[in-house]
Amino acid sequence: MLFAALGGTFAATFPVTILTISLGPIATEFGAKETTVAWVISAPLLMSAIALPLLGKFGDLHGHRRVFLLGFGIATVAAVATSFAWDVVSLIGLRTVAAVVGGATQPTAMALILSVHKPEERVRAMGWWSMTSAAAPAFGLIAGGPLVDMLGWRTVFVVQAGLSALALALAYAVLRETPRRTARFDVAGTVALGVGVSGLMFALGRVREVPWSDPTIWAAVVLGVLALVAFVWIEERAVAPLLPLEFFGNANFSASIASNAFNASAYMGAFAVAPLLFLSVFGYSITGTAGIMLLRTLSLTLGSPIGGRLGTRLGERQAALIGCGVMVVGLILIALGAAWVWLPLIAVGLVLQGLGHGFAQPPLTAAAVGAVPDQDLGIAAATNRLTSQVGVAFGITALTMVYGGVNEPHAFARAFLFGVLLAVVSFVLALWMRKPGLH
Repeated sequence: MLFAALGGTFAATFPVTILTISLGPIATEFGAKETTVAWVISAPLLMSAIALPLLGKFGDLHGHRRVFLLGFGIATVAAVATSFAWDVVSLIGLRTVAAVVGGATQPTAMALILSVHKPEERVRAMGWWSMTSAAAPAFGLIAGGPLVDMLGWRTVFVVQAGLSALALALAYAVLRETPRRTARFDVAGTVALGVGVSGLMFALGRVREVPWSDPTIWAAVVLGVLALVAFVWIEERAVAPLLPLEFFGNANFSASIASNAFNASAYMGAFAVAPLLFLSVFGYSITGTAGIMLLRTLSLTLGSPIGGRLGTRLGERQAALIGCGVMVVGLILIALGAAWVWLPLIAVGLVLQGLGHGFAQPPLTAAAVGAVPDQDLGIAAATNRLTSQVGVAFGITALTMVYGGVNEPHAFARAFLFGVLLAVVSFVLALWMRKPGLH
């Protein structure tokens, strides 16, 4: 079951990195602006954030195996169709469908994994989960780059379709269904949460394109905040709420998902800015920049199983604190290396940042899902994933704005120091976590 669920995660996430560096050729082929083509990345991120709680809760009520198989069946067909995209609009639409139904079933896959592991074994299983999530984009970068150079960007989706079909066949053979529940689905809560999250995510994405004073940004923020206030009001009165608000009274749930969000924010914010440093200040090519960035991705891949073992041996709180602390140190070294234009120091910082994120993710995730009843594993995993994606969007936006497009060492150092601040917040939030059973 572990390999079946992780196979789906791998197939859903590996195209992201190679698509990011292929936006230029895609824009050229379709005669579109690169800002428009960028929605190939942004639209799936936005829409999958909206779909996460919906599919997570649907799996809790109607069985996670059913959701997983249906989602990956649609994702496989959508991946094939994406390889035949005829213009930029069709590419964005088909890519969004594939990413939403494939990526948003990740909480369902996580619930399936957790359902067959005892509580004390879950943090180790989450280590393998985190490793796969890190290894898939690295594979996309290593194998996808030469593939795109030789055969074009459409082959990425052909490969994705093949991997998705294999994952689907394995999942059909080995996954066991989780218990179903007879409860009415919280439609009002789902709509309110979807509008709230989409409003905030849209604002975070929009602020990178236009001045922050643009009225569309503030309209999206106001809409998002009002919708989230309405969501809380609805959930307090719902007979079968989408996300029971009492979960947030458990420190292991609320502190861990908040810490994970800031940890992801620091990690991905630096991930977005670092390539610009290597290209503009150090003068590396795209290939050289990708090679340097692999230091962080590979260290994350190796660090995730270690994080699972640390969580098992030391406890989730202690392991999370170690990971968050290593992240802080790594970002400090990257900031100093940027200021001094010293690549060896940056390289050490990249490795430490990857290890820190890898150490922290498994215990933080295991703590969040371990704080709720097993019947709510899907919505708990979806909430953890959702807050992480919001954190990613915030980190990328914040560090990019702090950098400000000034290709000077001091500007990059300033951006990475802001990442240090985010990592410190993650560490402080992890301090609030408690041992299982304590509230």
